[in-house]
Amino acid sequence: MDLEAQIQLLIDNAPHDGITPQLVAAIAPAIKAIAHQLHYPQYYILQSLESEWVLTTLSNRANPGLEKHVVYAFPSLNDATLASSAGTDSQIIATAIPVTHILFQLIALEPVDSIVFFESPGLTTNAVEVGRTDLQNQIQQKLQQNPSPKQVPPNIA
Repeated sequence: MDLEAQIQLLIDNAPHDGITPQLVAAIAPAIKAIAHQLHYPQYYILQSLESEWVLTTLSNRANPGLEKHVVYAFPSLNDATLASSAGTDSQIIATAIPVTHILFQLIALEPVDSIVFFESPGLTTNAVEVGRTDLQNQIQQKLQQNPSPKQVPPNIA
């Protein structure tokens, strides 16, 4: 599914409350700009049977007190199962999710600091990290450059 179709699906599935579909359309350029930098139209996310994404806590080697919470996005099902306990833990599954939907979810995932997109099957050395704060800032910039005719709530991102 191409990026335009993914964005349209996000808009179509947004609550029909009179503003959410327009907000999704307004932030779509920022989401697409980041998605264009990534190699795949979908990635595999590890999640629980309750559809909760698996978080990994990373510590800074030089300063172990510094931690961040990331979600890994794998380019293939095989990579997701090999790189995790998904192959042996029946409570963890790998689910294919369109890249724009992952980025859209990142906006609101408070405990998540970033998504790490692995870009080469079989390798964990080639990755792109997209920070939640960076994504929110890009969305705010896009909204300020192209203000919508409707008032956009300041806390959208």
